[in-house]
Amino acid sequence: MNNRKFYHPKFLPTWLLIGLMKLGAKLPFHIQVALGKLMGMALYPLLSRFRKIAFINISRCFPNKNKSEVEILVRQNFESIGISIFETANAYFATDKKIKSLLSIHNEHYLTQAIKNKQSVVLLSGHFMPLMLGGRALLLKHHIANIYRPQNNLLFDVIMRRAYEDHGATMIKAKDIKSLLKAIKNKLPIWYAPDQDLGVDKCVFAPFFDIQTATVSATARLAKYENTVVIPFFFNRTESGYSMNFEAPIDNYPNSDATISATITNKILETQILKYPEQYLWIHKRFKTRPEGESDFY
Repeated sequence: MNNRKFYHPKFLPTWLLIGLMKLGAKLPFHIQVALGKLMGMALYPLLSRFRKIAFINISRCFPNKNKSEVEILVRQNFESIGISIFETANAYFATDKKIKSLLSIHNEHYLTQAIKNKQSVVLLSGHFMPLMLGGRALLLKHHIANIYRPQNNLLFDVIMRRAYEDHGATMIKAKDIKSLLKAIKNKLPIWYAPDQDLGVDKCVFAPFFDIQTATVSATARLAKYENTVVIPFFFNRTESGYSMNFEAPIDNYPNSDATISATITNKILETQILKYPEQYLWIHKRFKTRPEGESDFY
């Protein structure tokens, strides 16, 4: 890091955080999990706004759960948030050897076969807590394009991009449509998580846990390019490490109706969330944009 502006005193806290992350990445997995849970529980009483958002989201998505059951899942979600601090550290600073030792890969042939067939690939994922580490784990064997949003902290943004680029990733800003389309054209697999509420201009309303939800329509638009397949890809924490799962390319996708396409992807995400509900990003205002005439959830 030879950019002198990053040695300004205002970046001292960031350098300290980077140092702690490097140390954290060296810890054994089970210690990371234990410490992460403690950190999550320490954050639980402090982050009241996010705690409220998670409670509302989970209550809406799981209407059969009573208040006590929802609160338990919110607490588990905060534990997972704490663990994700170490998972991000692993994504940036852990060795390939360590990541490999924690990894269990399932149905990778769906991706390798598509690459062999010279197809363009969109890896459909969701915002689960180990998401950053999942992107790094993909790079152990594949050259992948990561779609990312630049960090407000310039130093941390550089650290994040270099962590992936040094392991073979092509980093594409979420708003850089030209580079995104170029990657598709060049048959570079794209890792894409569309489950964010980006407002009515970039979304269509489709059911998500039986709630009309603003759903990004870009997945279907990308899949329209010639010889492109969408492969569901999920990376989740287990008791002994991490499970990397690929599913068969989505059949008859995209549909000519954008709402049907969005419904298909939402259903795939729902199925995975139900397997690991505590690991999902419930603190995001997933239902912020409501259909006309419907009251605000938050």
